[in-house]
Amino acid sequence: MSGLASLAERRDRLLAALKQRPLIMGVLNVTPDSFSDGGRFFGVERAVAQATRLAQEGADIIDVGAESTRPGHAPLAEAEEIARIEAHLPAVMAAVGSRPVSIDTTKASVAWRACALGAVVVNDVWGLQKDAAMADAVAETGAALVAMHNRDEKDETIDIVDDMRRFFDRTLALADRAGVPRAHIILDPGNGFGKTARQNVECVARLGELADYGLPFLVGLSRKSFLGQFVAGGAQDRLFATLGAHMAALACGASILRAHDVRPHVEAVAVYRAIMAARRA
Repeated sequence: MSGLASLAERRDRLLAALKQRPLIMGVLNVTPDSFSDGGRFFGVERAVAQATRLAQEGADIIDVGAESTRPGHAPLAEAEEIARIEAHLPAVMAAVGSRPVSIDTTKASVAWRACALGAVVVNDVWGLQKDAAMADAVAETGAALVAMHNRDEKDETIDIVDDMRRFFDRTLALADRAGVPRAHIILDPGNGFGKTARQNVECVARLGELADYGLPFLVGLSRKSFLGQFVAGGAQDRLFATLGAHMAALACGASILRAHDVRPHVEAVAVYRAIMAARRA
């Protein structure tokens, strides 16, 4: 019970901070096949070094993922994903101190194990709709939830915001049924997942149409392939495009930015907030 109480306390501090200012979620992929960093942080020593760097640069949350979710990724067996989490998460948590850690997974068993080890957020790229046990895992651990919109296939003909609304309605119904409080839920439009280049732009530009949910939004545009329509080069060449996209996302209603490059985001958000505050004054 003391572990769960500690989780609840840290979760509540995070959710309280979210109401005060935009937060930065630093990405830590402990995988050999990530689209963005190609396994650079696979291995405990390298993962700890990167987690320490993200924390020092000002990340508010460290998001640890042990299975790649890039398009076309090879599914990872449950036992292997848990083994990676057990190998990396305790050392990462020790390195980042009081900063909250989230677990990027679609598997309820992995979420359970990560929360038992100290994670306070479950970041599910299928919004409780991939694993039937995930809603119960989130409810029973008391973790906060990031529920992302996703699609199996792209469809240029659909209205992406209407599709997001249908998806989130199902997610929230599952959460309600399991007993996950609405106050613990963060929504994510799911950029780069089952969307065309146009839809990736549109689902951020139209975030305000989903404001009636009354929930914060996490937006993760870092190094995403749709940015390639605006700039040349590969994933590692998209920092400036990412910063531009993320500042636009804040203007459209985002509350958390998920990023690989933390320091540039911390500095950009500081300037953005100062200018917006002066404008309001």
